[in-house]
Amino acid sequence: MYDFYGLSGKCPSGSISHTIRSGDTLYKLAQQYNTTVEAIIAINPGINPNNLQIGQIVCIPASAPPKPPCSGGFYYTIKAGDTLYNLANRYNVTVTDILRANPFIDPNNLQIGQVICIPGAVPPQPSCPGGTLHTIRAGDTFYKLSIQYGVSLESILKANPGVDPNNLQIGQVVCIPAHTPPQPSCPGGTLHTIRAGDTFYKLSIQYKVSLESILRANPGVDPNNLQIGQVVCIPAATPPQPLCPGGTLYTIRAGDTIYNLANRYNVSVDDILRANPGIDPNNLQIGQVICIPAPRCPGGTLYTIRAGDTIYNLANRYNVSVNDILKANPGIDPNNLQIGQVICIPAATPPQPSCPGGTLYTIKAGDTIYNLASRYNVSVNDILKANPGIDPNNLQIGQVICIPAATPPQPSCPGGMLYTIKAGDTIYNLANRYNVSVDDILKANPGIDPNNLQIGQVICIPCMPAPTPPQPSCPGGTLYTIMEGDNLGSILIKFNISVNDLISVNPNFDPHKIVAGQKLCIPPHKSGICPSGTNPYLITSHDAPQEKLVVAHLAMKFKISISDLMLANPNLAPSDFTVGMKICVPSK
Repeated sequence: MYDFYGLSGKCPSGSISHTIRSGDTLYKLAQQYNTTVEAIIAINPGINPNNLQIGQIVCIPASAPPKPPCSGGFYYTIKAGDTLYNLANRYNVTVTDILRANPFIDPNNLQIGQVICIPGAVPPQPSCPGGTLHTIRAGDTFYKLSIQYGVSLESILKANPGVDPNNLQIGQVVCIPAHTPPQPSCPGGTLHTIRAGDTFYKLSIQYKVSLESILRANPGVDPNNLQIGQVVCIPAATPPQPLCPGGTLYTIRAGDTIYNLANRYNVSVDDILRANPGIDPNNLQIGQVICIPAPRCPGGTLYTIRAGDTIYNLANRYNVSVNDILKANPGIDPNNLQIGQVICIPAATPPQPSCPGGTLYTIKAGDTIYNLASRYNVSVNDILKANPGIDPNNLQIGQVICIPAATPPQPSCPGGMLYTIKAGDTIYNLANRYNVSVDDILKANPGIDPNNLQIGQVICIPCMPAPTPPQPSCPGGTLYTIMEGDNLGSILIKFNISVNDLISVNPNFDPHKIVAGQKLCIPPHKSGICPSGTNPYLITSHDAPQEKLVVAHLAMKFKISISDLMLANPNLAPSDFTVGMKICVPSK
């Protein structure tokens, strides 16, 4: 039996004794005797509120008077030995302040367990080693805090002895103990307890495993906030992965055999064995990494089977026949496709593109996007937009593309700039953007309907955006304003000049970054020799077809762009590319 005031069981004046029974808690006793948990703890120094013993004698203070109002301060429960003088010193207030905040208090007869107001002071924060101090807000309860911080209600009660969980005060500071996470699962690995200075990087070196494998083995662990004593999983070191150029690294799973992997990935058993020298096909280990070589599929596409795939719907999707797929995959079982299985889809004629309002055109030998744009009076960009995914440098004979309808002629715009309408444009915001008036734009575009602008419509902005960059000096030449759709090749062809001609009088011009509205000086053309570092080529009569420019034919012949060919011959204009001319072709 525990008796905090001697074996006689006597309690201080103004209190009564109580013998602990089964089920008693300080909280229940405080309610039973109309007092507080703090008052009971104060009158029973050394009591453990979490370990009451049946038969233990505790002292219960007499019922305390109602708490005085305490705006701006905090409540304090009188303990043995307290005086107003030492409380005033402890909390940096005056005795007069305390008396004024507690009318009717008798400073010479403080009662243990009595609750008084300490005005204008901040209560001391509780000790909370390893935990978090939390300031009580409206609506907070210990139960809600246990859920919020992921700790148990019992651990919060233990960390805050003397705090009445049913009388939390807004602004009161309580301790939320640190959450002890459960030890991670670590099959085949090693559990490591974090020490001072540990980092995942250091542990990866210490245990000779990769940093990524430690991160994968510890999902949810913050590698930048490891806690001393925290337990993490160090996975078992894996053997080095085999080289697998062009193939796929595969991790062996339960039930795998070399035979079924060969079927799944559309390769032979011998292919897999050759790609993995030293492998024992009769003793594959779960987790072992092997190389699956790439299956052979010349001219076709390697496809990985997904849920719901059949040979029939793949044939429809890729515009080939079922027989074509079966021929390209000898030994495949069309009735037993496996998810993840890799098969060969043979090359097929792609479906014809949609071409509303335009013309479907079949590519012939010698065709380029540039000469088709010239032939059909559309821009290169218009053709590219109408054929998304097309490779302009790799047109195939027989390929069908869409030639969009020719756009109406652009309006005349002397001294101004042609602008293509985009989504959201209005005459008002264009006027603000280019520092002109709405009337100026309407006058420059007679017949335009300002309330019905069409995306792609080309209008005239009567003056350039403000501020206007300084115009380049152009003695003996012509100032030209770059329009939308211009590129280096089109400018050189238009004015029959070379790259060096253009750069010599436009020192700040970047031929790889052409911007609509930019002004260029167009000088007279000066021919010269091509630079070194390329392969010389003599233009022959075979390079001069009647239906296209020689420069365009040569660009297609050597599978380069006109711009690349012009950059390799910076002193030549497009008209310089004639029979008998020695030019330079970029090396591939």
